[in-house]
Amino acid sequence: MTSTYYQLVKDFQKKSFVNIYLFYGEEPYYIDELSDYLTDHVLTKEEKEFNQTVLYGRDSSAATVINCSKQFPMVGERQLVVLREAQDMDIKKEENMNLLLSYVNRPLQSTILVICHKYKAPPAKLLKVLSASDKAVTLESKRKYENEMPAWITTQVKSSGYSISDKAALMLVEYLGTNLEKINNELGKLYINHSKEKVITEDVIELYIGISKDYNIFEFQKALAKKDILKVNQIAHHFALNPNENSIFKTIPMLFSFFSKVLLMHSLPDKSESSVMSKAKLTPYNKSDFFDAYRNYNAKKVQDIIGWLRECNIRALGIDNYSTDQGELLRELVFKILH
Repeated sequence: MTSTYYQLVKDFQKKSFVNIYLFYGEEPYYIDELSDYLTDHVLTKEEKEFNQTVLYGRDSSAATVINCSKQFPMVGERQLVVLREAQDMDIKKEENMNLLLSYVNRPLQSTILVICHKYKAPPAKLLKVLSASDKAVTLESKRKYENEMPAWITTQVKSSGYSISDKAALMLVEYLGTNLEKINNELGKLYINHSKEKVITEDVIELYIGISKDYNIFEFQKALAKKDILKVNQIAHHFALNPNENSIFKTIPMLFSFFSKVLLMHSLPDKSESSVMSKAKLTPYNKSDFFDAYRNYNAKKVQDIIGWLRECNIRALGIDNYSTDQGELLRELVFKILH
């Protein structure tokens, strides 16, 4: 059977388990969250000493995993066997595959076997058999797209009993990208220091995480989109004075992604807002910035900007540039974009 993260959490909370779990995919966050929940909650503290085994793919063979899974619990009703980093085991090898498939067909009822296969899909043959089995559950942990992140953060915060402003959520995305583990860790810091009765605002983000609410890539993009010359130059000056916190190697990729979407908007035959948002993967949180840029920069100008961003990146790497620092390169880039 296949399932979802939230459905599995509900099942686990009800103590409803199957014999085999396969968590796999590009996003390690959900894989770790689910496997950690099982190791923390399936067995009591006393039972864990005797009935819980954690193995790692690099150090284990399929035979070891199956032998452990076939053991009966020494105390209590269940035993838990967790295979972490299963991608490091040569599962495709015929001998290993046959052992695993043989166990899948006849799992021990008192064992919960958890297979964690990160960053990619497991062999198709194993996945197919497990997905079809009523004694197993598979879950694919997919990477989140950037446009999905603000809503994900809002949901995570709400599930913890807090609330967060749209701008604060966007600041976290701009600063931390799509790394769910990093974002969750930073949210944990906020929870410790912030009351549930108060909304997590951009001021709170600045205070406890250190992201400036006024001088960040999000505000930089917004100012460029509006062609707010004063604000753009203020932020560029701040970035130049603080290159460690605002490296040009972080700024250029963000601007490249931003203007690439604006160029895509120019190429779309259907200019309706709903169509543009769908095709360009915009969110309600940031759509106004993209539409501002679309109105203020024609397609030719956007093509030029993308070329200047590439050129700036090459010069920042030191190619055909021996003296101009990051701050000056950014000022040059800003001047070209705005004029």
